[in-house]
Amino acid sequence: MQLTSFTDFGLRALMYLAMLPPGELTSISVVTEKYGVSRNHMVKIIHRMSQAGYVEAVRGKNGGIRLGKPAASIVIGEVIRALEPLHLVNCGEDNCHITPACRLKDALAKAMQAFLTEMDNHTLHDLVAGNNNLHRLLIPVRPA
Repeated sequence: MQLTSFTDFGLRALMYLAMLPPGELTSISVVTEKYGVSRNHMVKIIHRMSQAGYVEAVRGKNGGIRLGKPAASIVIGEVIRALEPLHLVNCGEDNCHITPACRLKDALAKAMQAFLTEMDNHTLHDLVAGNNNLHRLLIPVRPA
């Protein structure tokens, strides 16, 4: 299985936000620069994640984005379900003439469920807590 770039960058954005001090705001532009993704793409991702409650968007002169809930309560499997289409193949009878006898769709459904079940065992906090290497890559120390 391969996640869409939408989900991939959504997870990366959450990891960046989780590395910031609690409550600290950043901008979409900063996140796009960190990952080299287009700003328009990231705006769509952040919008979807804010609708799902994973990101809080603060409007105004001193606005920005931050995590919408604690990293420990953000389950990676749930984020994937919120962002990813999760349709591996098109099994409509008008698209595939073997659909009535096909066992592949059931095998793929079981594999997808196993993947999501595993991802449900991980929170955003699990991915970033104590990860000093990630912290150095995302939040470099500013010279004094």
